[in-house]
Amino acid sequence: MSEIKTEYDAVIAQLTVPGSPFELAGDQEQGFYYSNAPATLEQALQAGADHGDREFLVYEGERRSFSDLFNEADAIAAALQANGIVAGDRVALAMRNYPEWMAAFIGAVKAGAVIVPLNSWGSPADLAYSLADCGAKLVFCDQQRAQGIAAELDDSGPQIVIARPDDENDSRGMQGWLAGFAGKKPVTPDVKTDDLAMIMYTSGTSGKPKGAASTHRAICQALVNFDCTAAAAAMCNSDIIGAMLERGFESTSLLAVPLFHVSGCHAQFLVNLRGGRRIVMMYKWDVDRALDYVEQERVTTIAAAPAMLLDLLESPRFDAVDTRSLFALGIGGSATPPRVSRLVQDKVPSSFSGTGWGMTETNAQGASLAGKAFPYKPGSAGFTHPIVQIRICDERAEPLPQGETGEIWVRSPSNIREYWNRPDANREDFCDGWLKTGDIGFLDDEGFLHLADRAKDMILRGGENIYPAEIENELLEHEAIKDVAAIGLPHERLGEEVGVAVYLHPGMALDEEGLNAFASERLAAYKRPTRILFSDEPLPRNATRKILKKDIRARWLEQLGQAG
Repeated sequence: MSEIKTEYDAVIAQLTVPGSPFELAGDQEQGFYYSNAPATLEQALQAGADHGDREFLVYEGERRSFSDLFNEADAIAAALQANGIVAGDRVALAMRNYPEWMAAFIGAVKAGAVIVPLNSWGSPADLAYSLADCGAKLVFCDQQRAQGIAAELDDSGPQIVIARPDDENDSRGMQGWLAGFAGKKPVTPDVKTDDLAMIMYTSGTSGKPKGAASTHRAICQALVNFDCTAAAAAMCNSDIIGAMLERGFESTSLLAVPLFHVSGCHAQFLVNLRGGRRIVMMYKWDVDRALDYVEQERVTTIAAAPAMLLDLLESPRFDAVDTRSLFALGIGGSATPPRVSRLVQDKVPSSFSGTGWGMTETNAQGASLAGKAFPYKPGSAGFTHPIVQIRICDERAEPLPQGETGEIWVRSPSNIREYWNRPDANREDFCDGWLKTGDIGFLDDEGFLHLADRAKDMILRGGENIYPAEIENELLEHEAIKDVAAIGLPHERLGEEVGVAVYLHPGMALDEEGLNAFASERLAAYKRPTRILFSDEPLPRNATRKILKKDIRARWLEQLGQAG
C-alpha cells in the first residue's frame, strides 16, 4: 500500500468518525451514508443563501450576488405556486447556460417541485418526448428551445416560460410572468427526504432518453460527499493548498460545461453555491474566451472533459495569457488520456488538479483523486468514495477478482431510485441495491479505480475484447492528431475490425502509411486499425463533449454501402 493511499484512508477515517460533520452510519453489508446530511435539497441549498451579498455569478458582463440569485429564486417559487404547482409536480428546464437556469432550479426546489433538467442540445422531438414522459406542468426555456418545443406540443403540453425572449412583449416571457412576485416568499412545501427531487434525462445517444430519478436523500448525500472528499483531498495536500492561499486569488470556477448534466449542475453549480465560491459561467465552450476569463476574472479552477482541456492547454495563447491564478484543472467525463495528464503537469505544475468518475445515475459520485495522487496514478479515476461501494462483474453479474477487468457495479445512497417509466431498464440495471453502470474497468491492488471503456463501445474482434479508449489514447500521442475515435466495423470473418476516425491539427499532415507505422510501434497487432477515416471537420460530440461514435459509425457504414 502506497503512502498516498495510506494517508488518504487515515484522513477519511478521521473525517467520518462519530460526532464529526461527516459522520458515517451503516455497515459493509447494507452500505454507508452520512448521518448528518440535510434531509431535503431545499435544506442543502440554504447554505448558499447564507453567503449573502458576496458575488456568486459572472455571466457575459452581468454580476449577481448570492442574495440576488436567491431573491430571484424566491419570486420564481412564489410564481410557480401561484400558477398551481404543488409538491411533486414536475417543472422542466430546457435552456443553454443562463443565470435564469440557476434561479429557476432553486425556485422549483423551493416550490417543492421535481426539477427536470433537459439536454438543450437535444432535438425538439427529444425535448417534447422528455416533457411528455415526465408529465411536466411547466417548462422554463430560452428562445430557441421555446420555438422548437412549441412546434412539437399540443394544447395539453406544459406551460412555457421564456427566459430572455426575443420579443419583450411575448406573454410567455419570464419577466412578465414574474411581475408582482418580486420580494415574495413561497409557502414551505411538504417534502420528505425519500420523495423525488429530480429527473435528469440521459443524453439519449442510443434510443430514447431515460429519466434518471433521484430522491432528496440521494442528492443530499452526493452534495455532502463532494464536501467530504474535497476536505480529504485538501488535508492530503496541505502544502499545495498553502501555496494556493499564498497567491491570494479568490476561489473562482469557470463553468464551461452544460448545467443540464451532473458535471455542471452538481459538481460545479450546487457545490460552489453551498461552499460560497464564485462562478464565471460560459454560454458555450470557446477556448479563446475561456483564456480571456482566466486572465480577466482570475479563474482558479476549470473542470471539463479531456477534449476541452486539450483545447485549452494546446492553445497557442495559453503561454501568452496571464494564468497565474489557475490552480486546478478537473478532468471528467471519461478516462484521462496520458497526453492530457502530461500537459496538465507541464502547463499547471504543482497544482491541485485531479480527475474522477461518476454518472448521472450516481449523482456524480464514484471515485476521485487530486493533488499529488494525480501524477502518482495518472491513468486512474481515483479512490472509491466513502459512501460508494464498487464491484467488478463479469457478463453474468458475478464478482471478479481484484485486478480483473469487467463491468462496474455501484451501490451508494446517492444512486438514483429508478429510471422514470422504464420498468424494463429497472429490471435490467438494478439488483439488490446495486446499479449496473455499463462502464468497463478494474480495481488495482491499492483500490484505485481504472476505467477501460463503455461496454457498448467495446470492439469484439475474433473473440478478443478491444477497448477503444486504449487505441485512442495511444494514437493521441501522435503530434499531428487532434482528435480520434476508435469504433468497431463489421467484418465477415472476425465479426468486427478496428476502424479509427481521425481529425488532424490544422496545418499538419498524416497519411494512412504514417498512422499505421505509428500504431505498429504502440499497439498489439490485433488492436491496430485496419480502416482509417481522415475527417476534414471536428469529430461530432454531444453537449458533454463525448464523441458520438454511433453517428460516426453510421456515416462510415453508409459510405461503405453497408447497413448499420
